[in-house]
Amino acid sequence: MKILCVIDSLCQGGAQRQLVELALGFSENGHSVSFLIYQQIPFFNHFLEEAGIPINYIQEPKYFSRFLKIRSFIRKGKYDSVLSFLESPNFYCELSGFPYRKWKLVVGERSANPRITKSLKLIIFRWFHFFADYVVANSFSNINIVKSINPLLPKSKGKVIYNSVNFEKWKPRPDYIPRKSGKLKLIVASAHRYLKNLDGLLEALKMLSAAELSNLLIEWYGVSKDSSMSEAIQKIQEYDLGNVISLLPATSQINRITQDADIVGLFSFYEGFPNAICEGMACSKPVVCSTISDIPYFLSNNSNLLFDPKDYNSICKTLRYIINLSNEELLKIGAQNYESAHLHFEKGLITNQYLKLLT
Repeated sequence: MKILCVIDSLCQGGAQRQLVELALGFSENGHSVSFLIYQQIPFFNHFLEEAGIPINYIQEPKYFSRFLKIRSFIRKGKYDSVLSFLESPNFYCELSGFPYRKWKLVVGERSANPRITKSLKLIIFRWFHFFADYVVANSFSNINIVKSINPLLPKSKGKVIYNSVNFEKWKPRPDYIPRKSGKLKLIVASAHRYLKNLDGLLEALKMLSAAELSNLLIEWYGVSKDSSMSEAIQKIQEYDLGNVISLLPATSQINRITQDADIVGLFSFYEGFPNAICEGMACSKPVVCSTISDIPYFLSNNSNLLFDPKDYNSICKTLRYIINLSNEELLKIGAQNYESAHLHFEKGLITNQYLKLLT
């Protein structure tokens, strides 16, 4: 099968990572795969290049001209199937099917942003899902938003497929020891945006005692996308938290860093279904997370690990809980997460679920 994967760019994003992993899986299954992008941000390029997957780049700043070039590329490519991720690429691909198409079209919803229900532009994007064969979301909370916007979308078109994890890359370290540094090490892998709620974390840290803070070390890895990071740096200085939390650049070594961590955290106000959570579970790590998306389903065996991202007291309570976990409890929770990850996120399983829709 000849498959085209369409996305805006190959930047360091969760949707980009997932589409690249799927493309690699399709290629490993013997399919001919190529990419189409229109923004040149080559963070994931080398993974595709090493696998011999071509990357086609359309350079066109004008939206309508860009659409015409994308449409022409797809229609001339004689593809059996097209898989796109994210709002604008989905819209371009759905429009490219007019007045008819011979290829299967599967579009991927990757965000549970509540703003979707209030933006006319984003609502219109979802109504064009009528012209796709399937609409795939990576959480039930996400697909429910789509259904609320477009209630006439046939139920058979909406599918939920969770994120895939490469368990050869994301796996526990056999020599891992909890609190190796003498402190509980919590890592966050996320770009800096207001929605990621670094401010809420800092306010919760302020509420902990000096003794509690002395037992905690937090490392946040990510690039700055808005002014939230600069504001956080000022607050870290103001609250004297420099010895507790470090804001570090995004890194391609995040799998090794995750393997060395004691806890993986996510403090966002909303998410589609975050890769960091899936990958942390695969590395046998306890996860502390906002009560968003489908995550509570996977962590329902221990509600103390979940918090309301809008409530500083709730975040503080969870931080206090994990600080007081014993090493044995950390290992036990991590082992449970590892088993759940293999049950739900195995790459071959997810790849085959997509291939079934694309065929």
